[in-house]
Amino acid sequence: MLEATKNPHTEDVQEARFMGPAEKIAKLAQVAKSLGLADISDSVPWRDAFPEFNEESAPGVALRGARRKESLTQIELAKLTGIPQTHISEMENGKRTIGKQRAKKLGKALNINYRVFL
Repeated sequence: MLEATKNPHTEDVQEARFMGPAEKIAKLAQVAKSLGLADISDSVPWRDAFPEFNEESAPGVALRGARRKESLTQIELAKLTGIPQTHISEMENGKRTIGKQRAKKLGKALNINYRVFL
């Protein structure tokens, strides 16, 4: 059974960029920190950090993650859903689309909303 998690952070977060002389930017950074804002200038966008993860591979990655979270092998998931193991492998690797009907079967077997696979 899944545990309850914290409520999602709902505050509207914005990012700001400035251009100007280095000494003025340094002053601006000090003021921003005094207001409780975070300096993310040295962070890397997640899409740059994980180039292998893209919109096309998202359903397969979600399927693999959900399956592993439930500690199921592809064969065990195939038995639970009636979907051939080879098809599950192909879906996880982005070689086969999941589709709504399969997503519903997978969602039920993996205790997750089927929409994450679409």
